[in-house]
Amino acid sequence: MVETLQSESAAGATDPRILRSRQMLMEALLRLLTRKEFDDISVQEIADEATLNRATFYLHYRDKNALLHAMTAARFRDLIARRGLSFTNCDGALRAIALGVCDYLAETTGCPSQLTKTPLEGSIIPVVEGMFQEGAANHAMAPGSDAKLLATTAAWAIFGAARRWYQTPDRVPAEEMAATIEAMVKPIFSRASI
Repeated sequence: MVETLQSESAAGATDPRILRSRQMLMEALLRLLTRKEFDDISVQEIADEATLNRATFYLHYRDKNALLHAMTAARFRDLIARRGLSFTNCDGALRAIALGVCDYLAETTGCPSQLTKTPLEGSIIPVVEGMFQEGAANHAMAPGSDAKLLATTAAWAIFGAARRWYQTPDRVPAEEMAATIEAMVKPIFSRASI
């Protein structure tokens, strides 16, 4: 089943019908979250709100938690895209990612209360790991370095620091925190690259 979803996911990245159905499901869940608690929302309600059938829901997501994670990840990717993040030039990419995570956590406060309660790391960290793995593909790694482990370590470090920042009363501006995170995480990359 996971393999099927992954292969369909690759096809879904370009098929407008699949993209439209996923967008409709995400928007339906977001609307429902303004009226109900997440635990009280059923897959049938999401499908009805999206004007799709339940079978279509299950073609795209295994359950409502998977939809919630996909929605959170999509919102985070959109924020990063608005920042114009690319790995053609790594200068500033680490800071941009850190700032993106800080901004995302801060923006989530304007969302339905359920989104502020969800464990966002399950949605954001895989996206950040993917960004770092993409960046690592463009650089030579030191012998014995593990690009996936490097990406995981950096992603968790950034998310953890950003979450601590967000939970701190009277916190410093996000730009200042992003610079601090960059200074702390950059040595992780320096040791792994040639």
